[in-house]
Amino acid sequence: MKALVKERAEPGLWLTDVPEPQIGPGDVLIKVLRTGICGTDLHIRSWDGWARQAIRTPLVIGHEFVGEVVETGRDVTDIAVGDRVSGEGHLVCGTCRNCLAGRRHLCRATVGLGVGRDGAFAEYVALPASNVWVHRVPVGLDIAAIFDPFGNAVHTALSFPLVGEDVLITGAGPIGLMAAAVARHAGARNVVVTDVSEERLELARKIGVSLALDVSRRSIADGQRELGLREGFDVGLEMSGSPVAMRDMIANMTHGGKIAMLGLPAQEFPVDWARVVTSMITIKGVYGREMFETWYAMSVLLERDLDLAPVITGRYPYRDHEAAFADAASGRGGKIILDWAA
Repeated sequence: MKALVKERAEPGLWLTDVPEPQIGPGDVLIKVLRTGICGTDLHIRSWDGWARQAIRTPLVIGHEFVGEVVETGRDVTDIAVGDRVSGEGHLVCGTCRNCLAGRRHLCRATVGLGVGRDGAFAEYVALPASNVWVHRVPVGLDIAAIFDPFGNAVHTALSFPLVGEDVLITGAGPIGLMAAAVARHAGARNVVVTDVSEERLELARKIGVSLALDVSRRSIADGQRELGLREGFDVGLEMSGSPVAMRDMIANMTHGGKIAMLGLPAQEFPVDWARVVTSMITIKGVYGREMFETWYAMSVLLERDLDLAPVITGRYPYRDHEAAFADAASGRGGKIILDWAA
């Protein structure tokens, strides 16, 4: 089968033939239809410091996908051939304290699809049935392909109550944009999104945020004044991993404000902890999705007409992966889809 592979320990990806994956008694074989390009895939392609430490070559990359079940193991009873499915890309041990307590998203032995084992940028992918999400409610292929990052957005956005709250989102990348859509849908009063890319801020406006703020030109405090906010933001969603963004967020929170932080910084940076303490700010780290509570929330949000279409800005046949990755790496658009049925 064709697959997009990190063949060698150097920059680049290679479209090549690899053996079709074999499944065990508890596994499912899936014909991949579409995939989404993630920031993780960009890191692996560029072979940066994180990738050099985390990846062992050769490796089929990719973890955002939708496909159709073509084979099930003998012990699989609740998934059928022909089902349209996506996959939870964090494979957990099932035996640690958190897994046994039902907190699988906190498993310390998590293995990432397309990072620690062969992934979904291929014609077929195999997964344990316990990691397969069957789309019981109709959902378009493009949206189903990005359930993994959509889950990150939902997990982060719904970390704290949003009804009637003023929400600040730093970072208008694809996950930040999806989080903005979720916050609006969940009843936030104002949703402010910051970035330095005018193209991405325009996508935020299409989603319907209260204010899309170019922080290279105006401050978050300016945005507060424009909206008539007197005491700061109630909820912050940090999606960029930028030290400046995190410090600015803390400086613009109301007393008792709550911050969910999904953006992953490249290195340590100082934080005004005195402000955090004296303003009684809560900061919660978020990684991945709650399995599978977040997935239920995603499906219900879409069932109730949450519109993610503006977030998807490009679709390419998988053979045009170089152009697709260049688009994704430009920092100007939203989610980029690879079509494996084209």
